[in-house]
Amino acid sequence: MPQIADRLSRIKPSPTIAVTNKARELKAAGHDVIGLGAGEPDFDTPENIRNAAIAAINAGDTRYTAVDGTPALKQAICAKFKRDNNLDYEPANITVGTGGKQVLYNAFMATLNPGDEVIIPAPFWVSYPDMVLLAEGEPVVVPCTQSNNFKLQPEDLEEAITEKTRWVLLNSPSNPTGAAYSFAEMKALTDVLKRHEHVMIMTDDMYEKLVYDGFEYCTPAQVEPELKERTLTVNGVSKAYCMTGWRIGYAAGPVDLIKAMGKIQSQSTSNPSSVSQAAAVEALNGDQSFIDKHNEVFKARRDMVVEMLNDCPGLNCATPEGAFYVYPSCEGVIGKATPDGKQITSDSDFVTYLLESEGVAAVQGEAFGLSPYFRISYATSTELLRDACTRIKKACEALK
Repeated sequence: MPQIADRLSRIKPSPTIAVTNKARELKAAGHDVIGLGAGEPDFDTPENIRNAAIAAINAGDTRYTAVDGTPALKQAICAKFKRDNNLDYEPANITVGTGGKQVLYNAFMATLNPGDEVIIPAPFWVSYPDMVLLAEGEPVVVPCTQSNNFKLQPEDLEEAITEKTRWVLLNSPSNPTGAAYSFAEMKALTDVLKRHEHVMIMTDDMYEKLVYDGFEYCTPAQVEPELKERTLTVNGVSKAYCMTGWRIGYAAGPVDLIKAMGKIQSQSTSNPSSVSQAAAVEALNGDQSFIDKHNEVFKARRDMVVEMLNDCPGLNCATPEGAFYVYPSCEGVIGKATPDGKQITSDSDFVTYLLESEGVAAVQGEAFGLSPYFRISYATSTELLRDACTRIKKACEALK
């Protein structure tokens, strides 16, 4: 039997992937299941992006590229940062990885020593703490309550910073809550960070373009230029461009950090797919009009889901500013009993009950570091979402 490394005992498999796989298995076995666990747009990759990939294949663009991104893609990323965020970067400041997840992981592996701390606001994307642990760092989780719209408060950030703090990780709009920081809210955080010169800022901007109701997006290095040389701004094409399977993420940051991340990637995966990189160039440089059209659909779904969930006894759902998730509280059903007599004692019990009784697959709030909540992705068809919310209401009404 092979010996498994001790470091693996520090982490767990991704709960969101586990829920998605469970829903797929139940569907394959013939069960009527609606999967609301995957953070993946249900729209196809736009045609111009697909055609760029086909053209790259036909042109023989199928060989190794530079380890951390082609010159063409790095130039497109520099242009994107200037156009969207008024941030000036050179190609030497840019790294490209196999999805945003690899970029984050490379950064932690390249910078964390044993015992270094990373401040992570909760609720958080499930992979953040485990990536820190794999890199032998220590996640410092700061709860962000619904009363504060699930956003990190400057006084809580100040209190969490120690001499061991290496990074603060910000995610706006957020997975799992959809909460996004306004300019004033972000400025309050960057004002704290200006006072702590040993702290780096990592910002996961993957849902940047998925915002609603006229919300104006901002990123830390844009809000506070003094922090630019201490900030790694991470983004990608997965969500806004409907390219989850193409696996392209990227980041901009200080040259020394980018070089160190490239060294990690050179000895792990090497370059991302050449064809995917060619498609990403077209995504960033090409027509952007479909994003607004998609956002109109996402907003209508969001509004429907929030309204229907708030009509469920025991649930309370805030309206998020962005992304395609809602994070409803299920505190009102804790302590109740299912029709077969099982008591609901946690959000994990509740999502298990939803799956077993009504075939709705959601993700428990425990996985994101803040209970009692659960996450629903509304990146699926309106019809399925309406059906799922109807089933959730039925399940809530059946509790005693």
